[in-house]
Amino acid sequence: MTFVISRRRRSGARLIVNLNRKATAVRKIINSTYITLDGVIQNPQNWPSMGGFGDAGNRVQTELLERCDAVLMGRHTYDVFAPVWTTLSGDPLSDRMNALPKYVVSTTLTDPQWHNTTVIDGDPVRAIRGLKEKPGMDMVQYGFGRLSRALMAEGLLDELRLWVHPFFLGTGTPDDLLYRSGSTGSFTLQDSATLPDGIVILTLAAKTERDAQ
Repeated sequence: MTFVISRRRRSGARLIVNLNRKATAVRKIINSTYITLDGVIQNPQNWPSMGGFGDAGNRVQTELLERCDAVLMGRHTYDVFAPVWTTLSGDPLSDRMNALPKYVVSTTLTDPQWHNTTVIDGDPVRAIRGLKEKPGMDMVQYGFGRLSRALMAEGLLDELRLWVHPFFLGTGTPDDLLYRSGSTGSFTLQDSATLPDGIVILTLAAKTERDAQ
């Protein structure tokens, strides 16, 4: 079904999300990453507060989780997410996040405390390729680090959602940026939406070899 969020963008268009929980023929890996205007992606929990996403942002977040049946992340993202999400419950977004199977790529995490968490301590590309080839819904991956770049290099990253925050952070190191030397990939803009707080969500699909022909 389709759920129409009542808030309108400046252009007058309404933000529409599709709540479709059917399993897809080919599972997609969808990366969802927050980014500032100066390219910082690390530790968004420490960025200036924007008063929360409100209903519109939470609906988009929930819709993404509703179309997925697994969460992928690296150790850093796990260390940020687990202490927060394990304290939340009673709303569709938190309940869905906590219930979904979670796969964490790490060689040092041995006893994850977050419910339904599996540690991938071997070859992450091989393991995730195997997950993608199994029947099921899409998979979401949060944060854009070493794991994301490895998936992109192997053609396993299908969709990128950038939550562009409308400010320059003005701090950070090269390791805090989306940019990495030697990391390449081509994407096509599929959709964009503006939240009431000014955050712009860009949905980009990875180009395939067929697209390049």
